[in-house]
Amino acid sequence: MAVKIRLKRMGAHKAPFYRLVVADSRSPRDGRFIEEIGTYNPITQPAAVNINEEKALKWLQTGAKPSDTVRNLFSQAGILAKFHESKQK
Repeated sequence: MAVKIRLKRMGAHKAPFYRLVVADSRSPRDGRFIEEIGTYNPITQPAAVNINEEKALKWLQTGAKPSDTVRNLFSQAGILAKFHESKQK
């Protein structure tokens, strides 16, 4: 089973709000997911990002692949740097 970390769109029309979820790559964008690991609100200034770092690192270590946008959010939060450091040890 290919697992991805990606954004699930929530919120009203023209007011997006996203949840960072771990899901099977074959499931629809807003469909079934395995676990929620954070939120992302691009409307606020600056954009509000809340990520459970422990869960994110756990899923990255088990082989989950982040989408491009999630990869950018992780790198801004410093999660990818911690993941690469843990791989080096």
